[in-house]
Amino acid sequence: MTELQTSKIPEHAQADHPPVAQGKIGILLANLGTPDGHDYWSMRRYLNEFLSDKRVIDYSPWIWQPLLQLIILTKRPFSSGEAYRSIWNHDADESPLMTITKAQTAKIKESMHATHGDRVVVDFCMRYGNPSTKSKVKEMIAAGCQKILFFPLYPHYAGATSATANDQFFRALMDEKWQPTVRTVQPYFDDPAYIDSLAASIERAYADAEHKPEILVCSYHGVPKRYLMEGDPYHCQCQKTTRLLKERLGWQDTDIVTTFQSRFGPEEWLKPYTVEEVARLAEQGKKSIAVCAPAFSADCIETLEEINEEICESFEDAGGEHFTYIPCLNDNEDHIAALCGVIDRNLKGWI
Repeated sequence: MTELQTSKIPEHAQADHPPVAQGKIGILLANLGTPDGHDYWSMRRYLNEFLSDKRVIDYSPWIWQPLLQLIILTKRPFSSGEAYRSIWNHDADESPLMTITKAQTAKIKESMHATHGDRVVVDFCMRYGNPSTKSKVKEMIAAGCQKILFFPLYPHYAGATSATANDQFFRALMDEKWQPTVRTVQPYFDDPAYIDSLAASIERAYADAEHKPEILVCSYHGVPKRYLMEGDPYHCQCQKTTRLLKERLGWQDTDIVTTFQSRFGPEEWLKPYTVEEVARLAEQGKKSIAVCAPAFSADCIETLEEINEEICESFEDAGGEHFTYIPCLNDNEDHIAALCGVIDRNLKGWI
């Protein structure tokens, strides 16, 4: 980031005053995170940080932490490590989420520099794992960013995604002597360019499919139903994305369904559960379905392993024959353009 730094001695300062980096605007993209490797200890460190977040698991720590430390973290790193190993980018020795986030950041940086020049600094961080939010905030401030736009790459707001990313960002700011002016980006679940990008990816997948899907399953990451009852807007935002997507595609209600995946723990989560719904569709005679994951901006363990393997298996075991997974928008050009549009709207008044 130092190549973008412009430093000078402040006006009216003494001659021996140290140079101060001047006037840049940081755009800090944030995603969920990834383990550094798929070995036991890398997985344990990552899962410990993730599952110790009270935005993710809000049980009393007196109950939860002994269960987590003594039981879950002795077993789960093995199974999670195997899942990550099955999708790992072995050439780059990193998870697909890391590879894709790097590609997204590079393209957004190119677009922002073409529009705004060297005044903007674009980088990414992870809520869990590396690169940490704190380290990237420090780098941006050192590079002279007096304003930072923090952009959690989640189309939909949820306490366990957008809110915890924002929490970590503000915690990082608490350690800074000279805090920059900051903004956080609102969820973009109903942004027309985002909906258009989703629709285009589905139209391409349907055109390329050897067997046209009879129904599209929009599978969103789940949260406990209790969170909805406590005021989290995630469920409503997911339903609206599906509705807008259906209208953009010109489809009927019977052509598309909303489901939720990745249930964890004993309590009830948002329904219908994807793994059960695809089996039900197969049992009803649907031989060909497609699944997309609109809540994820980049393919990750929940899409490449859970959807493409576990959920696909559930469908086929129940009699389904043709399963199409439609990849996330990742670094598709129309997706990058949509994200840049969101960024530009949030930079108004700053540039």
